[in-house]
Amino acid sequence: MHATYCGPAPLPGELATSWNLDPILLAALFALGVGLRRDRAGLAGVAVLAIAFVSPLCALSAALFSARVVHHVLLIAVAAPLLALAVPARRPAGIVIPFVVSTAVLWIWHIPAAYDAALANIPVYWVMQISLLGSAVLFWRAVLVRDGSPVDRLVFVIAAFAQMGLLGALLTFAPTSLYAAHSFAPLAWGMTPLEDQALGGLIMWAPAGIPYAIATIWIARQGWSRLKATRA
Repeated sequence: MHATYCGPAPLPGELATSWNLDPILLAALFALGVGLRRDRAGLAGVAVLAIAFVSPLCALSAALFSARVVHHVLLIAVAAPLLALAVPARRPAGIVIPFVVSTAVLWIWHIPAAYDAALANIPVYWVMQISLLGSAVLFWRAVLVRDGSPVDRLVFVIAAFAQMGLLGALLTFAPTSLYAAHSFAPLAWGMTPLEDQALGGLIMWAPAGIPYAIATIWIARQGWSRLKATRA
């Protein structure tokens, strides 16, 4: 099965109608929403997944690497922490292994051969998406657990953004375009493949840091509240 899951790369005039109404996907999102219906963070996470996979962003990510970066950032830095809050860890656990695994998964799927394989083959595409989301949920569950060391949690949230920023920097300043899947489609959107790739790198490098900054503030406030409570 050699095809991009979200369909062929749309032209600018086709984007507004390029919704993904895959019944299996819609059923899975509905079931997940029902399972998390009592948790606002969980429902918000499901909504973010719908934006990533149902909205025209899914189709646009078949055309533009920069849109694919937005798609991945929504998965690992927005949906994943929301789902982690909905299904929290019961007690503190090690953060090192989840951090290493989630980092390795992100970098491996940005190796050109792996990335192009995922966009050319639907089963491989879903291995990419599930591994990115699943490893990110495990990481966020480890760092968002309430009773964990705030210092350790802050260090690893900052490290998670730093490694993403490093990957973004490498993509931004790469001298050539790396991904065959985006060799031609960006031209219809007024960009060369290299410009599209550089834009994707910049998104990893800057806007993607916003969720990590929010998480850092949230963890710091938690730690400060616990410190005040112990001194009271």
